[in-house]
Amino acid sequence: MKPKVIVIVGPTASGKTALGVEIAKRINGEIVSCDSMQIYKDMNIGTAKPTLEEQEGIVHHLIDFVLPNTRYTVSEYRKDAKCAIEKIIEKGKNPIVVGGTGLYVESLIYEIEYPEINTDEEYRKQLEQEAKENGLEKLYEKACKIDSKAMEKISPNDQKRILRVLEIYHDTGKTKTQLEFESRLNEIPYDYHIFGIDMPREVLYDRIDKRVDLMIEARAYR
Repeated sequence: MKPKVIVIVGPTASGKTALGVEIAKRINGEIVSCDSMQIYKDMNIGTAKPTLEEQEGIVHHLIDFVLPNTRYTVSEYRKDAKCAIEKIIEKGKNPIVVGGTGLYVESLIYEIEYPEINTDEEYRKQLEQEAKENGLEKLYEKACKIDSKAMEKISPNDQKRILRVLEIYHDTGKTKTQLEFESRLNEIPYDYHIFGIDMPREVLYDRIDKRVDLMIEARAYR
């Protein structure tokens, strides 16, 4: 029997944190954050880190532990998250993974091992220059030809992820999709139970607007 791990996913401001805390209170759990921005120290505005009041006494792992100028990879996250899960289980408690960073979630629950890629800075500058001169659309089309499956989940306006698809292929000779497929042959150590939060878009946008206002107000009073 593999240890059970609850995973709560959903868009920004959908209520993941509150739900995770409520579940943790009911089943003697601790939370493992799965957010690529909440890991950074001092970066509180815009990241919606749960305050101590919002945590309601529930232990939260992988929040505020990386310096903003430190490079932190998805592979490092997967390793740290599994370590946190093991510690929670050893204490006789139940792990609850809460987050909205899809890459982190997939890497963890599917045991995807992304290779350590040494970024070719010259190639990145070349891509950024191409985007500036010819428009991001050209690079998007190029990435679609290289890895159409990966690009199904990437917006034509998401420069960071478009460039990443191109960089992975440039540096490894393999597509992002191919690397993920190869790594998914690894055994998954936990029995993940995944729950996704969904709501009407207009409701979600209203919640996001209110959250931004609250974060700005909180900053103004410091």
